[in-house]
Amino acid sequence: MAEETQPEAAAAAAAAAPPAAEVVVTEAVAAEVEVPAAAEAEAEPETEKKADEAAVTADDAGEGTGSFKEESNLVEDLPDPEKKALDEFKQLIAAALAAGEFNLPPPPPPPKAKEEPKAEETKTEEAKTEETKTEEAKTEEPVKEEPKAEAEAAAEEPKAEVAADAPAEEVKTEVPPPEEAKAETVAEEAKPAEPEPQEKTVVVAEEETATKTVETIEETVVSAPAATSEEAVAPEAAAESDAAAPEPVLIWGVPLVGDDECTDTVLLKFLRAREFKVKEAMAMLKSAVLWRKRFGITSLLDADLGLPELENVVFYRGADREGHPVCYNVYGEFQDKDLYEKAFGDDEKRERFLKWRIQLLERGILSKLDFSPSGICSMVQVTDLKNSPPMLGKHRAVTRQAVTLLQDNYPEFIAKKVFINVPWWYLAANKMMSPFLTQRTKSKFVFASPAKSAETLFRYIAPEQVPVQFGGLFKVDDPEFTTSDIVTELTIKPSSKETIEIPVTENSTIVWELRVLGWEVSYGAEFTPDAEGGYTVIVQKSRKVPANEEPIMKGSFKVGEPGKLVLTVNNPASKKKKLLYRSKVKSTSE
Repeated sequence: MAEETQPEAAAAAAAAAPPAAEVVVTEAVAAEVEVPAAAEAEAEPETEKKADEAAVTADDAGEGTGSFKEESNLVEDLPDPEKKALDEFKQLIAAALAAGEFNLPPPPPPPKAKEEPKAEETKTEEAKTEETKTEEAKTEEPVKEEPKAEAEAAAEEPKAEVAADAPAEEVKTEVPPPEEAKAETVAEEAKPAEPEPQEKTVVVAEEETATKTVETIEETVVSAPAATSEEAVAPEAAAESDAAAPEPVLIWGVPLVGDDECTDTVLLKFLRAREFKVKEAMAMLKSAVLWRKRFGITSLLDADLGLPELENVVFYRGADREGHPVCYNVYGEFQDKDLYEKAFGDDEKRERFLKWRIQLLERGILSKLDFSPSGICSMVQVTDLKNSPPMLGKHRAVTRQAVTLLQDNYPEFIAKKVFINVPWWYLAANKMMSPFLTQRTKSKFVFASPAKSAETLFRYIAPEQVPVQFGGLFKVDDPEFTTSDIVTELTIKPSSKETIEIPVTENSTIVWELRVLGWEVSYGAEFTPDAEGGYTVIVQKSRKVPANEEPIMKGSFKVGEPGKLVLTVNNPASKKKKLLYRSKVKSTSE
């Protein structure tokens, strides 16, 4: 997964190349580049042979296979600068957690949510306006009565004075105009029969009632918003208190802070991926955590993506000689057009394939890796380039996307990356890209031509762990042998014979299996008793086994007396051969 980011020149070269191997979902894009397919057709057999020999020489010399050795995850084993970087990294993570930097930003509210508050505000304002109008109307009612009463009183007072003191002429002079007289007459007729003081009392009572009504309305209008604001403040305060306590963040089930012994292992992965540059490692970690949340890794683990046909494309099988789980990538399976269309037929299918690939990786990490300081926390990737589909197809975009995601979010999860059945032109392309790769990355990559693929795998993975299709002896649901039954490796020299003797006790049954890589040899088996004068029994008559024969020869023989089973392999070819075999003796009772 992620190692180092390529320079722009390397990326450009990768983009220009076609793609048999770019489909490989691997740790670094640079390892996936190819040259145009036309170059393959133009090459002469001699050129291909030279490239093949060069690849073998590079492997034998250690170039490509590298001497990469995983560093210790024990803090006490780290040099002082790395310890200091780890401590600084932890401080930055704690501060980021407190600040909520590992939380996804809240999603923007939908358009409808924005319009609804406006409608409510408008209704509230209209209600307030109506209440205000009601208050004004009620307040004005008694005010209108007062001027009326004062006008009546003022009209009566002049009359009384005139009647008592003024002469008749003055009375005539003071007579109001016809309009005023009419108003006075109407006012006198409208007067109630009750005495004046009683009328004033009624007015005061109406004023008091109106005042109380206004006060009640004001209290209602003022107190309602206050209650609403108190209710609104409560959830906000609760939200603030929740935000104050930082949410624990886990990645691959390991907390980013705390006393968990696995935390240092995970943090060291990010630091090593960024050469212990703390700020760059922090940016990578933050980006990875946020991506996992956006991508929905937690829900993806249990999702049923309905792609059982891809079980033979990418799968885990066994472990290498150091205990790392091994993941095989067999993209030649996509020669099946129906399978190819099912995986990459349209955008939706390509997106599903990407999720399936990430799901498979996540499940492998959680079930097969151990993040304790002394545990196995990385894996071996084996990529078979035999019959890989051309990269001008529909899977090109999703392949690049997958490579980018693995680079950015899965640091230091590759212990070794072994490419097998590599065509000559792929080796040439890789040689051109080599200057753009760091020594750390190059030391993890191994390239093997078709003739050397099985032997190269056996350097890192024991034959009993390697599936039959890649040259090993492992078969699913094998009734006789398991990965705990050790395989013996022998080299048969050119034009020579190899004899294998397996001792057998009486009253037992011996079972065995044997494989010669490439076959084209003669093979036979016989039983020779220990007793002098005993008869040799031919179990398997010697015969030549062609290359297209069953990859593994199996046999069994029931023994009635002590002796030995002798397996004979004759190699008439001018090239050496790799021989694999294993056996077990079972008592007759078994």
